Amino acid sequence: MNKVIIPEKTGEKINIPQELLKGKRHLNLNEIQILLSNSNKNTDPSWQNFFVDDSPDGFDPSLVKSNYFDGYVILGKLKPAKLQYHDLVLETGIYRSMVRNVVTGDDCAFKNISYLDNYRFGNRVMLFNIQEMCCTNHAKFGNGILKEGEPESHRVWIGVANENDGRAILPFESMIPADAYIWSHYREDKEILDAFKRMTEAGNDKKLNTYGFVDDDAVIKNTGIIKDARIGKAAYIKGALKLKNFTMLSSEEEPSQIGEGVIMVNGILGYDSHVFYQAVAVRFVIGRNCQVKYGVRLLNSVLGDNSTVSCCEILNNLIFPFHEQHHNSSFLIATTCQGQSNIASGATVGSNHNSRSPDGEIFAKRGFWPGLCSDFKHNSRFASFTLISKGSYQHELDIPYPFALVAPGLEGSCAISIIPAFWFMYDMFAIARNKFKFIKRDKRKIKIQHIETDPFAPDTMQEIMSALDRLIGLTAQKLPELDAVSAAAAKTPEELYQAAKDFMHKNEGANYTLHDDICQRKYGAIVYKPVKAYKMYRKIIKYFATRTILEYFEREHFNSLSIEVLEKIRQIPLYTDWENIGGQIMPKEKRLELFADIKAGKIDSWEKVHAFYDQCDAEYENYKLRYSIYLLEKLYTRPIEEFSAYLYNNVIEDVTAFAMEMYESSVESREKDYKDYYRQMVYSSASEMENILGPMSKNDFLIDFKESTDSFIGRLKTLFDGLTIE
Repeated sequence: MNKVIIPEKTGEKINIPQELLKGKRHLNLNEIQILLSNSNKNTDPSWQNFFVDDSPDGFDPSLVKSNYFDGYVILGKLKPAKLQYHDLVLETGIYRSMVRNVVTGDDCAFKNISYLDNYRFGNRVMLFNIQEMCCTNHAKFGNGILKEGEPESHRVWIGVANENDGRAILPFESMIPADAYIWSHYREDKEILDAFKRMTEAGNDKKLNTYGFVDDDAVIKNTGIIKDARIGKAAYIKGALKLKNFTMLSSEEEPSQIGEGVIMVNGILGYDSHVFYQAVAVRFVIGRNCQVKYGVRLLNSVLGDNSTVSCCEILNNLIFPFHEQHHNSSFLIATTCQGQSNIASGATVGSNHNSRSPDGEIFAKRGFWPGLCSDFKHNSRFASFTLISKGSYQHELDIPYPFALVAPGLEGSCAISIIPAFWFMYDMFAIARNKFKFIKRDKRKIKIQHIETDPFAPDTMQEIMSALDRLIGLTAQKLPELDAVSAAAAKTPEELYQAAKDFMHKNEGANYTLHDDICQRKYGAIVYKPVKAYKMYRKIIKYFATRTILEYFEREHFNSLSIEVLEKIRQIPLYTDWENIGGQIMPKEKRLELFADIKAGKIDSWEKVHAFYDQCDAEYENYKLRYSIYLLEKLYTRPIEEFSAYLYNNVIEDVTAFAMEMYESSVESREKDYKDYYRQMVYSSASEMENILGPMSKNDFLIDFKESTDSFIGRLKTLFDGLTIE
């Protein structure tokens, strides 16, 4: 049954926060007469509930027409003017609207608002054709907090990464993917989980005195329902169906927009993000500079900065920055996807159940790229920059080889096929361009979430080191077939491991395959080109290490490594275990330090957590530098000071060759678009092809890459000059 509300008696005092009345006054009799003659009505016949700016010419009553007022109304300066946004032009004032408990800034324009209740507005706000815009006194604006007297069941959680809410997190306005990750993926520590909840509640007075807010220069038109919403500066909303329990972060520098047919409930939209064309989002946090459009269904998910999703369904996901998912048949459920990812059309990531229980999880490190119409089964895990060929993968996968190609088994084999280091062997242009591409796409004006876009980074080097160890170990198992004499001579597992390593070094052209049981449940995987992958992985490690050292030289103005420089570097803490925290690569020890500081009360707010991330980022280059020295010493099993002249030269020669190979292979990869018969056949002439693709000679990436490669090789020659060479 509907609740009956008895109107207030004439002259009864309305409870108005006194701070709102500073610089305001009651209407005079002439102004009241003008308002009445303009067909305005008020539940208070005395108009004592109506306040205006008390400056000279601060209020023009002729700009208020055909309205119904209730509760209290407090207006800023209102003088004749026109506001324009694109093709929408409105006269300042309030026209044909029902207004209750509203406070406005200066020079606002409201027209055709069927119901407006409990909102405060900044300056120059434009509202046009809105069906309902109201705010309850217990509004949370998408944040996971509770108000006084509310039961815990009213709290809004986001069930990221797992359908059963076992990784659920509480949204808050400043949340970035790093926060969502540390909250959702370390669930064994109840003390830290309780601390996260307290930090989210911090600053919440729980009082039932909440009001909606629309900041300066916002424009809202032709919209259905806006309830319990906070909308930032310069925001633009047109044709939305429903926005409820919602925060829209927006500023003059980073304006956000919402378009036609959009429904957004229980969530937070980040700065400079755009949501259009029947997109639906429920229980969400969307980061900075994101595009969500064309019928997307985004539920129980966190979407990282610089991501674009359209025509797809995204359920129960934690997605790091730079995620691309564009196609109508795409599907993504119960995953942690660590960014720089691209979900192809028809890919059903996590659609196959392996029991009658809810789906499990899929965990994909950065650079995840499943092919057309691929489907996977929970649980599955993928190393960084895994490229997956079109196919139906009927069993759980665990791919430990970064930069690999994964494909269905050849000739009907149930074992899947894997080529480790595939990108560097067969598509160098794509992987070499990766960092350049993402930096160019990063349009964020303010960068809170630190994002590592370089494929050559500590997280991928750590994976490569593990993959090298795995390739050697699997080769050791097969060594009796490959080199029976060396295998027989090995008396211990350690000797057999070393014999396998020696075999891979001495037999670069060896053509054999390995069987890796762990890569797929039941049938395992056939690993192709293991020696070539082993050699390539080592080159990648050396390239990363030497490039990092040379970057250090540039910062510190050194010419080469010396004993003194090495001593300085060794004073930097050595971290060998790395994690991707929301896009930021961080030593595991630093994440543990963060947790310890939170539990000790040293860090008691999300702002301080973000400051900790900033500190880690400030030291990141130094941590990388120390790790680079460690990697070189690990590859050659001795301190770098003890390298022989041969080893120093080996490093320089290998890295020089690899750097040239990266550039030349990138050029060769790109040339296929211009020289391949099947690429050419759709164009009537070479000039038409160039007009469409652009001339290869003007490819910005290749031009920059050539210059940087030449410079790198030149500096590389003197890398070890400061060390004693025998």
